[in-house]
Amino acid sequence: MDGHAAFSYPAARRDDVVDDYHGTMVADPYRWLEDPAHADTRAFVAAQNELTLPYLAGLPGRAALVERMRKTWDVPRMSAPIARNGVKVWLHNDGLADQPSIMVEDADGNRRVLMDPNTMSDDGAVAITQTSLSTDGSVLAFNVAEAGSDWQVIRCVRTADGSDLPDEIRHVKFSEVTWHRDGFFYSRFPAVDPNSTETVRNQTVWYHALGTEQSADCLVFENAGDPDPGYTARVTPDERFLVLVEWIGTSRANGVLYRSLDDDRADWVRLVEPGKGQHVVLAHIDGEFIVHTDVDAPNGRIARISLDDPGTYIDVIPESEHPIAGAGAAAGGLWIMSLEQASHRIRLTSLTGEDRGFIELPEPGTVSEVNGRFGDREIYVGFESFLRPPSALRWTAEGSGWFAGTDPQAGFGRILVERDHAVSTDGTEVGMFMLHHETSAFPAPVELYGYGGFAIDLTPMFNPARLAFLESGGVVVSTNLRGGAEHGEKWHAQGMLGNKQQVFDDFVACANRLIERGVATRDSLAIRGGSNGGLLTAAVMLQRPELFGAVVSQVPVTDMVRYQLFTAGRYWTVEYGDAAQDRAAFEWLMQYSPYHRALDADVFGLPPLLITTAETDDRVVPMHALKLAAALQHAAGGLSERPLLVRIETRAGHGLGKPTSKLIEESADIFAFILHHCRPG
Repeated sequence: MDGHAAFSYPAARRDDVVDDYHGTMVADPYRWLEDPAHADTRAFVAAQNELTLPYLAGLPGRAALVERMRKTWDVPRMSAPIARNGVKVWLHNDGLADQPSIMVEDADGNRRVLMDPNTMSDDGAVAITQTSLSTDGSVLAFNVAEAGSDWQVIRCVRTADGSDLPDEIRHVKFSEVTWHRDGFFYSRFPAVDPNSTETVRNQTVWYHALGTEQSADCLVFENAGDPDPGYTARVTPDERFLVLVEWIGTSRANGVLYRSLDDDRADWVRLVEPGKGQHVVLAHIDGEFIVHTDVDAPNGRIARISLDDPGTYIDVIPESEHPIAGAGAAAGGLWIMSLEQASHRIRLTSLTGEDRGFIELPEPGTVSEVNGRFGDREIYVGFESFLRPPSALRWTAEGSGWFAGTDPQAGFGRILVERDHAVSTDGTEVGMFMLHHETSAFPAPVELYGYGGFAIDLTPMFNPARLAFLESGGVVVSTNLRGGAEHGEKWHAQGMLGNKQQVFDDFVACANRLIERGVATRDSLAIRGGSNGGLLTAAVMLQRPELFGAVVSQVPVTDMVRYQLFTAGRYWTVEYGDAAQDRAAFEWLMQYSPYHRALDADVFGLPPLLITTAETDDRVVPMHALKLAAALQHAAGGLSERPLLVRIETRAGHGLGKPTSKLIEESADIFAFILHHCRPG
């Protein structure tokens, strides 16, 4: 299908829809694709899949990739245990199960499966996304999501015998579960249609007493004057205070409120308003909160804040050159996770900052979680790297070792990992990891991966699909662009709002570095990213189409003037800007908005493109991918020699809880697409 005009695209109607943004008229001919339930949208989705799926299924080497990925995926993977009163629970996947099961270990060390979500559906699309163990270890609360939705249901099970409790908490999204006494705090929204793409507001905090109906839950906090903030409830380790994290969109500059748990009638007290900086309360000691903050410290610091003088910060651990990526109170002291060359390290200190050494990690990698209470002797660490599957370390003062886990598979030792840097347009060095087989010949097919936003770090993580790609002669490059927080909040700020173009420039600099080194040619270089990274790859493709041999844009954000009108989109205005409310934001967003640039793009110079989305993605709604595909296919006149395709998954969302079987099929499509189109010239 690679001959002249090999691809004939389904016709998509163009409506005469024009909006006025600050005096500029902006066309939106595919507005109708914003309604996922409309018959025309469903017909468009079906027609696109009828074109895309057979093409992908017929790619040479795809069947071999599926077979090899089943083997690279078939390794045990687990989370770090949560321990309470001698009981431990964790998530565990033996290898190819669609979803991990919940495991439990009792005080005598006996292990068994507590719950298997694979029995909850026929297609593996029901996932457990979060667990929280009661203080006495007798009850586990767990969040259940279906088809990848952000909407979740909280249920409970007894750890002793696996019996289900009748408790069922609905209307939950973006919520933690925090136990206190005989129940837990949680956050919820008003009841809405879970299939709606409209934004939701008015998140409130509630207390649920175990064994009661949700209708009997006690309202703990609501902000009747402002529907926009979100709230997360946490209890201090000494159980003296209930702390509310008040978040505005995805901004890390959160507010904090607290009230005493010793008096049910106690008033809420404001510790800090949103916007000042990040504040994570780690512990309460003698009338002071110990807080992880970036106020006057872009790389983060640990400080004491007196409840009587909340405006004064006294350093416990001052800011250093290595950003703090997380911190907590456990085992009688503090743990501080820092970032060094885009990998994690965990330092231990006393409550007053005296050094207690490090938790030794086996190689540069990612700490996914750190679990332990202040009064415990043990700390459990979830760890993974490019070649090590997710595993769990157990630390005590006497030493550390594996609680459970899997060493890298035989043969992975022949995969080399190196650190390199590119120089961006402003002279700044941008780091990247490069993985390749020791026998790889350069130039080679290359997957250049990026994200660059929301202060999210791209640290080394285990990806079974990439291992199969590496064995096929490919090279994997993972970039640490501006917009992430690999170098602290300043690094993030340099890639957000009006600085977003810098992220794209960083990515292009990484591409040029690979070409200059001879690792790739322009024909063999593919770019891939998802969500904000899908925006990245779509934008860079339209700005520098001649630089790439293929583009994969997964669940992308592409309509930068209307994204805030759908589901979670309103949370991102602090990162991107709001075109409707701010003229300056409109101007910078229109400079790179992929959908709008595609409407009049010269598509004949574009590289092969694969866009992916999912029908039930309620994080980045499918309209972004569908409108981009429709615009590009129209600009091509309905025909093109190179593919401009969109793949729409069913019974899946943004990625959360996607079944293993779907991950393998999708990954085989993506890497077969890259290998087919990216041949060194």
